[in-house]
Amino acid sequence: MEKQTIKDFSGKIIGTIETDAAGNKTVKAFSGKILGYYKKSIDATTNFTGRIIARGDATGMLFNM
Repeated sequence: MEKQTIKDFSGKIIGTIETDAAGNKTVKAFSGKILGYYKKSIDATTNFTGRIIARGDATGMLFNM
């Protein structure tokens, strides 16, 4: 599993994106709360409840919701 740290403009860590071997991604806030997912099999980004919010990989957008 690959883990990418996401920082804001000032360098403060705001969260992480974890990518598994299949290409699926889990987006977490700094606190550890899951913000959403990217599911490669359906090529869609979902929020933490599973509702599709975008087609394609829009995981960065989850940090602004």
